[in-house]
Amino acid sequence: MIHLVTFMSLVLSLFGCHICSAGANRPAAPVNISVTHLRPDSATVSWNIPEGETVIGFAISQQRQDGLMQRFIREVNTTSQACILWDLDENMDYIIQVQSVGLYGESLASKKIHFRTLKKSERFQSSMMDQDDPAVEGLDTSRHLQTGEILIIMTVLLMWAAVIVLFCKQYDIIKDNDSNSHSKEKSKPLSGQSTPDYHHGGLLGSKFQRTSSSISIIKV
Repeated sequence: MIHLVTFMSLVLSLFGCHICSAGANRPAAPVNISVTHLRPDSATVSWNIPEGETVIGFAISQQRQDGLMQRFIREVNTTSQACILWDLDENMDYIIQVQSVGLYGESLASKKIHFRTLKKSERFQSSMMDQDDPAVEGLDTSRHLQTGEILIIMTVLLMWAAVIVLFCKQYDIIKDNDSNSHSKEKSKPLSGQSTPDYHHGGLLGSKFQRTSSSISIIKV
């Protein structure tokens, strides 16, 4: 009986040490939580990781203040320190908390952050946009890439159109030259069928020209 109690105590102590070790290896909670780029249906959450922490992802708990809807977002294999919250309700209060995901588990939740989405009638000033936000910067880059692809396609199409027009012009010039050369060949008489001009004192006329004979009568 004594040995059984000793064995159970050893197991519990080892298990407790494992839990303490895992808890000690967990990352610290994120700091400097902020919500920016407020819109009627979205917002951007950003945070900072304490120096020296090994983080492989993040987890965000999101809920409406009235408690009617909750959402849990978790991403791993990323070093991003920002996340865009979509499908929000306009003019609504929300509460979020952020956790860091480490190799041995998640950190404690950060302090609660309250924010309120905008109304659709409210205008969002472009000067409020923070270009340093990695999530928003990624969205802007994708838009620029799409615009660049469209410009490249339009340029290629214009180049092809110019090549086709130039080809048609060259074809017309070659066709006109061929038609002119054929017409000249048809109008030129063949050398084997050509005959000297016998009219107006030509060669044949001079050959068969009659000479008038004169008779001189000599009287004795």
